[in-house]
Amino acid sequence: MNHCDPAELREPYDGTPLCRVDLADHPMQQFHIWFTQVHDSGLAEPNAMVLATVDPLGTPRTRTVLLKAYDRRGLCFFTNRHSPKGRAVLQNPQVSVTFPWHAAQRQVIVSGRAKPLSAEENDAYFRSRPYGSQIAAWASEHQSEPVTDRVELNERYARVAQRWPEGTEVPRPPYWGGFRIVCSEVEFWQGGSNRMHDRFRYLLVAGNAVDGTWRVDRLSP
Repeated sequence: MNHCDPAELREPYDGTPLCRVDLADHPMQQFHIWFTQVHDSGLAEPNAMVLATVDPLGTPRTRTVLLKAYDRRGLCFFTNRHSPKGRAVLQNPQVSVTFPWHAAQRQVIVSGRAKPLSAEENDAYFRSRPYGSQIAAWASEHQSEPVTDRVELNERYARVAQRWPEGTEVPRPPYWGGFRIVCSEVEFWQGGSNRMHDRFRYLLVAGNAVDGTWRVDRLSP
């Protein structure tokens, strides 16, 4: 077996330098600009973000979730609220997410407080999901708990599909819903040559996330 030394893996960065004058006044406006550019570049799943939470024992955990909406109020994602991440967010709503857009030599880190979405918002998004995803939300009620094998998972799915055949309305599970991460800090990172990266941090210093006052600082690489 050939040994691959991770210390020898070096990817050069050669992007155009990022300057303060290039940035929008509001972090979510700047996020929209970058998100659109990354999406248009063809990068696979640019809405994939790594969510970091802290469980009741103080143990940090990360996993990838999908961004499903954003505006000046923050970032929205959906999950099984009975899952480990769902319980962690409900017990400690201070979270952080990272968008690792490596192929674009960019990264965005968002920190803030996660607030549960309303029943109306949850219902509206659940109705927009494909039939299979709606059924899977019921079949994976006990998310992250051990299962015997794949057969057990398939049987769960089949039982739910039999209860709500395709073409019928599948109700939203009561334990399934979304959160909005209300941003208080957002960092935009762009790779620079010789590891002299450009980093800018938006910090909320007064008011609320929508129309409050944000300070923008350049950070050392």
